[in-house]
Amino acid sequence: MRLTIACPEAMRDDANNLAMVLGYGPDDAATYVALNWQDAAGNLYACASLPVSDAFTTTAQATLQRPAWDTDNVISMAAANRAQAALVFSLTPVTAMPDKLTACAGDDALATLAAMGLTQVEVDE
Repeated sequence: MRLTIACPEAMRDDANNLAMVLGYGPDDAATYVALNWQDAAGNLYACASLPVSDAFTTTAQATLQRPAWDTDNVISMAAANRAQAALVFSLTPVTAMPDKLTACAGDDALATLAAMGLTQVEVDE
């Protein structure tokens, strides 16, 4: 299954900590960076799309555990838990919300983002 995730601007730090918990290492701290999507109200989002196993959604909603690689406490578990508390999973696209980390299943990431009510915008670097 492919998940496409919309992360609102204010949740990027928390969501990147969750990405490290669920991912492979410290590089996952750069999962949500560019704010190049927006909703109809002008709220900005950083988005990611990735293939996941069927067990991923269960794991992402279970009690979070610090990964074995994080021996230096790089991850803020408090931030990861805040992101997890704001996580919304759907097997069909739902509207992205500026106070939720919205993850929707769908084979076509761009179509899923459009169905979530997001449009791509230029990013000033």
